[in-house]
Amino acid sequence: MLGLVVYYVAYHYIFAGQFFHVWFYTFESYTAALAVSFTVALFWGFFMMKFVVFDDSKIRGHVQFLRYLMVSLLNLTLNWLLLKVAVEFLHFYPTFAQLGTTVVLIFFSYLVQRHFTFKKEVIPDYVEPDEKGEV
Repeated sequence: MLGLVVYYVAYHYIFAGQFFHVWFYTFESYTAALAVSFTVALFWGFFMMKFVVFDDSKIRGHVQFLRYLMVSLLNLTLNWLLLKVAVEFLHFYPTFAQLGTTVVLIFFSYLVQRHFTFKKEVIPDYVEPDEKGEV
């Protein structure tokens, strides 16, 4: 939700539908808004995933963050591609196109984060604990 709100504000008020020039490249306003949205939502999303959604994962925090970053960059790429197709080829309004791509990517992201970034170590029931009760 935070990403959608930031996208809306960035698209309508910061970039106001205009092109955004950075050094030698010009971004469409919806692409620039996506970059701002991604940057803001990255850290908040990791915090929420680590401490609220998948708080039982035993993987070290820095490993989780690197995995989360990799998945987030993959999501950003997919989001950009889907957004580009929706806006430029299907002629959807950018805010609605972003809403649609977000819905699609929520399911993909949740599954990848659950089974890769924050996966729980499953200990088989045939493993016996040692004297200290540890496996």
